[in-house]
Amino acid sequence: MSKSFPDVERYRRNESKNDREGEIVRDEIRNLLRQIPSMDELLSRSWVGEMEALLGREAIKSVFADVIGEVRRRLRMGDEEGIDVEGIEQETCRRLRAKAYSSLRPVVNATGVVVHTNLGRSVLPREALEAVVATGERYCNLEYRLEEGERGHRSDHVEWLLCQVTGADAALVVNNNAGAVLLVLSALAAGKESLVSRGELVEIGGSFRIPDIMAFSGTKMVEVGTTNRTGLSDYERALTAETALLLKVHPSNYRLVGFHAETSREELAALAREKELILYEDLGSGVLADLSAGGLEGEPTVRRCLMDGVDIVTFSGDKLLGGPQIGVIAGRSQIIDRLRHFPLLRPLRVDKMTLAALEAVLRLYLQGREEELPAVRMLRLSGETLRRRAEALALLLAEALPQGLFDVVAVEDAAGGGSFPEHPLPGWGVALSLPTLSSGAVQRRLRQVSCPVIVSAEKDRAVVHVRTLFEGDEALIVRALKEVAGKGGNGLER
Repeated sequence: MSKSFPDVERYRRNESKNDREGEIVRDEIRNLLRQIPSMDELLSRSWVGEMEALLGREAIKSVFADVIGEVRRRLRMGDEEGIDVEGIEQETCRRLRAKAYSSLRPVVNATGVVVHTNLGRSVLPREALEAVVATGERYCNLEYRLEEGERGHRSDHVEWLLCQVTGADAALVVNNNAGAVLLVLSALAAGKESLVSRGELVEIGGSFRIPDIMAFSGTKMVEVGTTNRTGLSDYERALTAETALLLKVHPSNYRLVGFHAETSREELAALAREKELILYEDLGSGVLADLSAGGLEGEPTVRRCLMDGVDIVTFSGDKLLGGPQIGVIAGRSQIIDRLRHFPLLRPLRVDKMTLAALEAVLRLYLQGREEELPAVRMLRLSGETLRRRAEALALLLAEALPQGLFDVVAVEDAAGGGSFPEHPLPGWGVALSLPTLSSGAVQRRLRQVSCPVIVSAEKDRAVVHVRTLFEGDEALIVRALKEVAGKGGNGLER
């Protein structure tokens, strides 16, 4: 229905009024935007020089531009009524300071978790660090055979050592264990079937799911048995002409208890030999040393798996092995040779410094010096040793911070890295309380000091586990707690 003449006039007057009001608003915004200092003015501020020396002039300009762009958007949206020049500078300075210093920083691990994925997993021994520096600061024979004067393979530097400590015929290394799993499945079973127990279709940290990796590799996953029970007959019934391998997967930190059964390696090995198939086990943690002294038993070693008849085993280098991040493939030489020439190996290869660290770690095993590996040493610590360390730390803290409360307490530590989930490690620690600060506040503030200290909490008290402390960490903890206590607080901070 068309508007009557008076309605049209009223509509036009309203539109004209809205246009005038909109123009006024736009003028106000433009006037506000003119109050923002020019880039040259901002770059002349006294504090900019320090940041420019650390990050460069272009980075400073980029962050200023980001902050100013956000202010402009808020003004146009009506979310901001004025220009806070000091606020622009403060926010820019805050962002620059966050970027000016190393993001990857050393921390004190006071959680009692030895192979702590979020804190870098295993700590390297001194020999490995020296090897990394020596290899990184000069040219090296990464892919060069000195005796023959010809091109070599980078895995040559660690293959013999791996064979000695695992009992394998041959070995290969890639950048991590997920890459090792992908390489094995892609090279040996793409377009073919791989049989795996339903009870072993696990997901581990970082959304690493066995079914997803199998699908990505191109192999057809065939589930056998049930979630809680899988027998040899389940594998036998699932065999077809398209079957390429039998896959056994370490369950990481997932366990089934109660009415549960699985097929042994020996049984699977016999079936694989009879049917001319490959038996492949993803072992995950890569245990090489005897850890029973620390109360840890039941985790199969790589050597045990190979002795039980497994053809190929993959495992991590930075978990219970105690070395750098790496994926190891060990087993029969005929199978390893097939992997050496598979195209996927190149994008998964490791760098020279990782190989240098791994070689140094493997030589410690070969020399019977695995106790010098931080992860192995921590896992073997006795309860008496841990208690004495906790008592000494509690006394040190009480002397340094008389206003605090520090008690020696029994704690549960862990191997970490998905290993020994059913075997918590009895340990000792120091439960601490500071006036006016809740345990959450203490944890938070300890993460924000110059050398962050990562602790656990129990019954509203922060707890320092001594198992994962290094020599000198006690002094860092004292300094951190003094810094935390010195910040004070109003009432109970939560």
